[in-house]
Amino acid sequence: MSFDTLDKIDLRILQELQNDASLTNVELASRVHLSPSPCLARVKNLERLGVINRRVAVVDPQMVGLRVMAFIQVTLEKHVQSVRDGFATEVGHIAEIMDCYLMVGDQDYLLRAIVSDVSDLENLIARVSRIVGVASIRSGLAVRNVSSRRALPLDVSRPIQVKSASTDSGRHRPPLHRHLQALA
Repeated sequence: MSFDTLDKIDLRILQELQNDASLTNVELASRVHLSPSPCLARVKNLERLGVINRRVAVVDPQMVGLRVMAFIQVTLEKHVQSVRDGFATEVGHIAEIMDCYLMVGDQDYLLRAIVSDVSDLENLIARVSRIVGVASIRSGLAVRNVSSRRALPLDVSRPIQVKSASTDSGRHRPPLHRHLQALA
């Protein structure tokens, strides 16, 4: 197992890209006080390490008719690996489930789901309840989003070590450096 160290510049690059992944390489380089070529090399390295694993557009759910957000607590009948694996696989196929967390505490999983209306939520809950191994479900509706962040709180004052990602991890990593290079 090998480790790589991210320095202050790498962390500033990550901060900038978390805030606006559409920056061109030239814009990014300017913001982190590098010339474009070394900046691009650092971005490529962050991708290679798996620190940057994809780039997405953040869509406003209200604007596309997804007005109901719910948190669903799931308890399983048995706590065996095959039941957990089966649940995780099934949940992974449900597009309305945005996040799924394995928990420690009163429930086994916490799901965050987003749907168009309460009727769609009812259908979603019924679908989740039919997954093999589900013992009980509790849900709650979010009334309003008070605060939401996607950018990680990175401490740029000190370097951090990251474990190098294996090349056969099976995760798709879009070629971010090609986009930055094309826009430069």
